[in-house]
Amino acid sequence: MAAYVIARVEVTDRQQYKKYLELTPATIAKYSGRFIARGGKTISLEGPEESRRVVILEFPSLERAEQWYHSDEYQSARKQRIGAAEADFLAIDGV
Repeated sequence: MAAYVIARVEVTDRQQYKKYLELTPATIAKYSGRFIARGGKTISLEGPEESRRVVILEFPSLERAEQWYHSDEYQSARKQRIGAAEADFLAIDGV
C-alpha cells in the first residue's frame, strides 16, 4: 500500500536551502519515492492560511518512507536544511 510523506517547511535562508533541494531528489528516488507536490501554490480551503512550503512524497509503503527518512543519505542531506528552514514531516498510509 502506498504511503505519503507530507512536509511543511518554513524557509529562512533560501541560499542555504537550495543546497538541500539539490541533494534530496536522489535520496527519495533511491527509496522508490516520488514527488507528488513540491512547493507549488497553496490555497487554504479551511483553517488558517498556510504560508509554508508544502511537499508531498509518495513511497511504495510506510516502511519504505521511514527507511528513506532515517537513511544515511537523507540524514546527510538534511544537515543542509539546518539553519535554512524549520520543517514538520509526517508519514501516512494511503488507502
